Amino acid sequence: VNVKETGHILMVNYEDIKNLKVTAIEAERFLHDGGFDSTGRYFLVAANARDKVAVVDTKEDKLVALIESGGIKPHPGRGANIQHPEYGPVWITSHLGDEVVSLIGTDPENHPEHAWKVVQTLEGQGGGSLFIKTHPK
Repeated sequence: VNVKETGHILMVNYEDIKNLKVTAIEAERFLHDGGFDSTGRYFLVAANARDKVAVVDTKEDKLVALIESGGIKPHPGRGANIQHPEYGPVWITSHLGDEVVSLIGTDPENHPEHAWKVVQTLEGQGGGSLFIKTHPK
């Protein structure tokens, strides 16, 4: 659960519905939208007023990284996951404030040198975009 204005992410464990376990994770203010990496373990969420992306390990319930997004006001929707030929699995976000599309490495086990870094930026068309998606094939 993103608590947008506070910059906190609440991880809620529903295993025992009568005794919920809630873990508060400090991230960055003005959390917006985001999505999971290709493994479903890491949640990447835009802190668009700060031009950052927070990465949360949902298995360990902790903040892994705060990444400069490489553009102005990241706005990923759920983001997009692809397999990059050089950097391995990446998560992609577009930006509201400019035409930059940022690719962030998401594989700390097999590509640790690229994990949680903007590994490539692409210039999109126009002055920004709301969401980015991939084709299922």
